Amino acid sequence: MVAKQHKFLLEESELPTRWYNIVPDLPSAPPPPLHPGTLQPVGPDDLAPLFPMELIAQEVTGDSYVDIPDEVLDVYRLWRPSPLYRAHRLEEALGTPARIYYKYEGVSPAGSHKPNTAVPQAYYNARSGVRTLTTETGAGQWGTALAFACAQYGLECKVWQVGASYDGKPYRRSVMETFGASVVRSPSELTETGRKMLAEDPEHPGSLGIAISEAVEVAAQDDATHYALGSVLNHVLLHQTVIGEEALLQLAKAGDVPDLIVGCTGGGSNFAGLAFPFLREKLAGRMDPLIRAVEPASCPSLTRGAYAYDYGDTAGFTPLLKMHTLGHDFVPDPIHAGGLRYHGMSPLISHVYELGLMEAMAVAQTECFDAAVTFARSEGIVPAPEPTHALAACIREALACKASGEEKVILTALCGHGHFDMAAYDAYLGGRLVDEAVSDERFADPLTRLPQVGG
Repeated sequence: MVAKQHKFLLEESELPTRWYNIVPDLPSAPPPPLHPGTLQPVGPDDLAPLFPMELIAQEVTGDSYVDIPDEVLDVYRLWRPSPLYRAHRLEEALGTPARIYYKYEGVSPAGSHKPNTAVPQAYYNARSGVRTLTTETGAGQWGTALAFACAQYGLECKVWQVGASYDGKPYRRSVMETFGASVVRSPSELTETGRKMLAEDPEHPGSLGIAISEAVEVAAQDDATHYALGSVLNHVLLHQTVIGEEALLQLAKAGDVPDLIVGCTGGGSNFAGLAFPFLREKLAGRMDPLIRAVEPASCPSLTRGAYAYDYGDTAGFTPLLKMHTLGHDFVPDPIHAGGLRYHGMSPLISHVYELGLMEAMAVAQTECFDAAVTFARSEGIVPAPEPTHALAACIREALACKASGEEKVILTALCGHGHFDMAAYDAYLGGRLVDEAVSDERFADPLTRLPQVGG
């Protein structure tokens, strides 16, 4: 019997040396961010208090590709290229004729895809003379990644961790501190935003929007301090395309072309990182995959949010972004979706969705953990809660192929491992994990407070 090939690797020499920007290839450009005071498109000077000019240039670039600096590639080589696996054992467990592949980003120092952007963000900030980066983190993966990246370039790192995550994941906090970061529970007494929230609810569970406000508030007060964002913005999605560029080469080595690409979405960076290089190929007529985003049923910005201008944070410090949103002051339940608990979706992904170039679905958390356990017991990797949403959708599709006999090729991004998320697995295995009953009323009130933008 011939052994099945399970892992598809790239040589270090095949590591992509450019990030891909999808904007020039789209049928129309996405709407610009607006200044919240003037409602005019923001310029570089508006963003300069938070970001170095090189990142601002990447945010608005019209170039299809941006060269990856050698100093960033040197750090990438600690874990990149990351492996692509054919999920033979999962396929056998499901009895499906589908061929399932997953791009595994859990091999990074932070255990997720997040260092793909944390490293260049820290690099560009250090090169510009910044001494401190502030940020927020939901599940802890972004905070861990930025703490690691700051350590590579001698920067101080201050992380506001969403309260529900801070309380439930003490060891994730320990990893950030091991890399040298200081970690604060959000909402905190250190900012005006945090004090206001705690005055309303001393045990506030926090949200990514609140934690962003706190980190931005602190960064804006010091010229030597900048803010770093782990998802949503164009330059973040740009950096993550190293995932999809590698996956294209690896699938070619496997001799397959995807029929379906599935990724989890919160802010959108992991999904875009995998999907955008394949969408480029689709737009050029070289392949025709269906591209599907999967989000939590309790925080469904794409499937149940409004497509409107909104703040990226709760306090309204950020520019107005045209995106799918549940409202900037929406506070999701402290579900185990971790980093997917964000009120809005990347403006670029929202635009791609509005163009009809992808589809979206929402999945409840118990189905996600059903999928996670099935995956772990067959493939041997305990996934982070975020990619369990994509795994649930993959399993649905694979079982549909079983019923129809169709041999689809399914590609997904396993964007991180779940080694610091075992409280969620403990709740699931102990029968304590429940799905929130999400009514339309749950989302209606925050959407009444969207910023009023004419035209």
